[in-house]
Amino acid sequence: MKAAERGREAQRYTVVVKGLVLICSIGIRRAERERPQRVRISVQLTATEDASWPGEDRRRVINYEHVVAAIRKIAAAGHIDLCEGFAARICDACFADPRVGHIRVEVEKLDIFGDAEAVGAVLERDRPV
Repeated sequence: MKAAERGREAQRYTVVVKGLVLICSIGIRRAERERPQRVRISVQLTATEDASWPGEDRRRVINYEHVVAAIRKIAAAGHIDLCEGFAARICDACFADPRVGHIRVEVEKLDIFGDAEAVGAVLERDRPV
């Protein structure tokens, strides 16, 4: 790796939302459709190279408050069949910010199996070209 490439990589940053727990209607089973359940969402948003490190300039950061608001809005919009679909909607909402270059979303249903902490899906996407 060239020095210039290492410098650019060092300037990239990631914004995180870890373990946001919401109640939402999700799942394909009848019982899941009839009763909302706890879902835990974690998101990592990595800035594009162009966005680089914003320093102390709050106007240049990827705003995690907007990310949380978007997730809440998606959860409240109605029934979601699959964790994968929920994750895809979150990715689409986050890519509305042009500074986001890569997204990793985890969506976990917390109350499906008594002997498992959670079940769900992880989706990673790069900004569409």
